[in-house]
Amino acid sequence: MTAMPRPLFGEEHQIFRDTVRRFVDEEITPHHDKWEKEGQISREAWLKAGELGLLCASMPEEYGGAGTDRLYSIVLMEELGRAGTSGPGFGLHSEIVAPYILRYGSEEQKQHYLPKMAKGEMIGAIAMTEPGTGSDLQAVRTTAVKDGNELVINGAKTFITNGQMSDVVIVVAKTDPKQGAKGTSLVLVEAGTEGFRKGRNLEKVGMKAQDTSELFFDDVRVPMTNLLGEEGMGFVYLMQELAWERLQVAVGAVAAMEGALQWTIDYTRERKAFGKAIAEFQNSRFKLAEAKTQVTVARTFVDRCIELMMQGQLDADTAAMAKWWCSDLQCKLIDECLQLHGGYGYMWEYPIARAWADARVQRIYAGTNEIMKEIIGRSL
Repeated sequence: MTAMPRPLFGEEHQIFRDTVRRFVDEEITPHHDKWEKEGQISREAWLKAGELGLLCASMPEEYGGAGTDRLYSIVLMEELGRAGTSGPGFGLHSEIVAPYILRYGSEEQKQHYLPKMAKGEMIGAIAMTEPGTGSDLQAVRTTAVKDGNELVINGAKTFITNGQMSDVVIVVAKTDPKQGAKGTSLVLVEAGTEGFRKGRNLEKVGMKAQDTSELFFDDVRVPMTNLLGEEGMGFVYLMQELAWERLQVAVGAVAAMEGALQWTIDYTRERKAFGKAIAEFQNSRFKLAEAKTQVTVARTFVDRCIELMMQGQLDADTAAMAKWWCSDLQCKLIDECLQLHGGYGYMWEYPIARAWADARVQRIYAGTNEIMKEIIGRSL
């Protein structure tokens, strides 16, 4: 399948892509089936990714990163997406959790967490969603109440990516519940802190190798120095970072569609019905033509969004458009690809079945697509 040129990426990015592709082929894909059964990937995979410099690549060298631009992280997201390996929560760890610590953390926090995260020795998570609140971050009920020089945290979180394996969690909590959004703060909590308990590893429809957990905080005491940034600024910080998070969903969606389309082209060329390859039927050719066109349009739009992000010009409504449109298209396109596989498309051993199951959540997390439309609508 001929791909359009992507001037965003230079030769050094292509060299990095080759490294990432080998890593995915050798260290991720062969074990992914086992990890799906276990509900999480191995610690060894995290450490190997760290050894190769694949984690926190955009973090400054002084904090253990490679000091690269975010295109290197995007390459990693794309290669994992194209291979259909949804287990590794590397993107959230490297390009959501780590940037929060880099941008808002104290020097002591940056020195303590970022080098270990870059090596894969500490796995990061962010705990926003709560039972009953969903996409409404202003309705967070978890509290972090001051008691002397400490914060006492109480509450529960759910659907937390990397939650089961996490070593450090950015907890969204109310330090002043009377202030609503203005009373929201971010607090760093490490695994093993008394009163911090990880619940069950949630059994999901898809993304079965990605550990997604409930987290519970029962009178968890942490020093005031565990505040990330300024008290009461948590909601502002979240809003500033959400555009990049939503663009990452779009990046992964396009890569997953590209992978699914290539699998389908290969399958329809090999599989025969009524004496000829499925790809030779007009319906198949038209469906594949539609899919290729849709993926190409999506790729062009997302690459433009990446350019805007690199220039510091990606706004919230454009990121919302990318997240909504690409994740919706991902579900529809992969469903069409599954249809072209016939009954085999519904068998878990075929990657298209896994991609189909994995795609559905993209329309929900990082803010539901209904919320994305609300954001876009407000900008009109």
